[in-house]
Amino acid sequence: MTHHSRNDLSFSSATEWRCRCGGTLVPRKVAALYMGSRFEVELPACEQCGFILVPEELALGKMLEVERILEDK
Repeated sequence: MTHHSRNDLSFSSATEWRCRCGGTLVPRKVAALYMGSRFEVELPACEQCGFILVPEELALGKMLEVERILEDK
């Protein structure tokens, strides 16, 4: 299992993720809009339907940290 630092917004996994449509989720750079700011991040996205998975660790960890930083500005 690969361990990422808290400053790493990329996604990688040895597990083959599957979307509910049956497509494979693969790491892809996507633009995320959050609190009026745009971030380029690598997230798992479905090759077939385009669904993007935001892992819980990112949503509850790093994005919360970014939210706090943006609120302080």
